[in-house]
Amino acid sequence: MSENISKQIRSEVTKEGKLLIYIESTEIPEPKEDEVLIKIEASPINPSDLGLLIGPADVSSMSVSGEGEAAVVTMDIPEGLLRMLDTRLDQSLPVGNEGGGVVVKAGSSELEDLVGKTVGVAGGSMYSQYRCVNAASCFVMNEGVTSAESASCFVNPLTALGMVETMRLENHSGLVHTAAASNLGQMLIKICLDEDVPLVNIVRKEEHVTMLTGLGAKYVCNSSKETFMQDLVKALVETGATIGFDATGGGKLAGQILTAMEVAANQTATEYNRYGSNTFKQVYIYGGLDRSPTTLNRAFGFSWSLGGWLLTPFIGRVGPERFEELKQKVADEIKTTFASHYTKEISLAEVLQPENIEVYAKQATGEKYLINPNK
Repeated sequence: MSENISKQIRSEVTKEGKLLIYIESTEIPEPKEDEVLIKIEASPINPSDLGLLIGPADVSSMSVSGEGEAAVVTMDIPEGLLRMLDTRLDQSLPVGNEGGGVVVKAGSSELEDLVGKTVGVAGGSMYSQYRCVNAASCFVMNEGVTSAESASCFVNPLTALGMVETMRLENHSGLVHTAAASNLGQMLIKICLDEDVPLVNIVRKEEHVTMLTGLGAKYVCNSSKETFMQDLVKALVETGATIGFDATGGGKLAGQILTAMEVAANQTATEYNRYGSNTFKQVYIYGGLDRSPTTLNRAFGFSWSLGGWLLTPFIGRVGPERFEELKQKVADEIKTTFASHYTKEISLAEVLQPENIEVYAKQATGEKYLINPNK
């Protein structure tokens, strides 16, 4: 740390309807008594990060002024969507939900044993060269784990674990997951195989069916096939899954899952009920890969619910003791169950390059980018 400067990615929405992305220099923070200072060496670009980094901006309107770390990316925000962003107008906001790095300074002598340790952490502002965080929020990694391996220790692993925990808390015995070929989806497959949880995976491409069956997934349904609903009902009959987690959010998929659950329940029912089956069906939307309106065709009776699911409220629901157990599981299995895969590592300056933005903004399966702020 020859200079007391830390560079970070910032995102700003102006009242004129422009989104700005740029690099800003700040002083390296000093850790408080309960904090540690981390040199961030890896931070993934997750869909949840894109919500702040790019939001509803029109990527096709992108222009760039300046070069390298002095570049400023500008995009237009459609007028109808600007109203959603009133609370963040003309604010320069740091980006990056999670990351991995090495502890370089402790705020108190009690935390000195963390110095030199590789940790994963969530807490925002992770597209930064240096970050101060509460020591209790760190996932301390075992010997031999790299910053890149620990970078995605929070959002995807705990979301996958949270799905299984929620299934059990709400008395379901099997679950459905969409966008299942994602890094998170692959983690969920491994968890469910290990814990003998019936899992129905929904993907959009046949190559993803092949990939997931290769991981050991027994039930993989392709939503782009004409036989999708029949395939889904068959899988639900065999698994008894009555809770689903939908990463797409928009379109008709959530309603299709509820409908298929109802059909599956009726196939095993012993008597007719004009209000539909008594089997309770739950679908949680936890992502927004599809920005179109959520469409429901009410063909699933009255015993159902559609809601939102977020990681932070889930953590509060299970309590600190269970949360620590889940954190330890992630740290112990970061190279196996919770391993993440990236297609490209980029620097802070490369985050601003149009050719990279066009790729990571698509949120496409198999095209996950990793930022190294100190590259």
